[in-house]
Amino acid sequence: MPEAVVRRYAGLFGVIASALIVVQVPLYFLYSGAPPDWNILTRSLIGIVGCVFYILFFTGLRQLIHQVDVASDWIAGVIQTAGLLWVAMVFVPQSMEAGAAIVTDHDIDTTKEGPFAGAQYLMQGLISRLLMGLFLIALGIVVYRLRLLPKWVGWSAFVLAAINLAFVPALYFGDDPANFYSAQGWGTTASMGALWSLWTLAVSISVLRSSRRAAVHARPTRASVPAAAG
Repeated sequence: MPEAVVRRYAGLFGVIASALIVVQVPLYFLYSGAPPDWNILTRSLIGIVGCVFYILFFTGLRQLIHQVDVASDWIAGVIQTAGLLWVAMVFVPQSMEAGAAIVTDHDIDTTKEGPFAGAQYLMQGLISRLLMGLFLIALGIVVYRLRLLPKWVGWSAFVLAAINLAFVPALYFGDDPANFYSAQGWGTTASMGALWSLWTLAVSISVLRSSRRAAVHARPTRASVPAAAG
């Protein structure tokens, strides 16, 4: 598959995935108390579908790196693996939240109540922050080394990685979702999810736009076309 096509599909899938998560995050703040089941089920569905498109985005990034520089396959694998594991860390808590809403006969805040609430904390907090940090650092290194995307993607990846890692110690600050800095706090989970989705949206648009330049560079010029034998 030509590089321009890989860039086009990776960018497109990244835009769809990011847009879905941007839509999902505000649904967590619609109600001050326990939200109704429709809210929990809807935001879970949007998040799960968005992460399916993230799988395609991460796979596209790996293929793009492979086509630009085969020698970077190892770090491309790190990027894809960290991204796919992050998706798994989203799938499981989303399933737990939806399941708790389905089996409970009254409205509950599934971020802190229900049979599966405690099991979500590390997946949505500490583990997700570490996986995002790994993905971002690896991608930042690749961008600076290969110049396959604009420089701002590289430095912003490092900045966002530092922010993610800054939330790792939140593990020791309780589990109240109303607190900004706690294992399940709105800063550790929802705010980081919003920041992440906005960043990937901007990066995906950049990847999508770069497909045009890649197509132009791949197009043979008149001088490069051999003359037909007379």
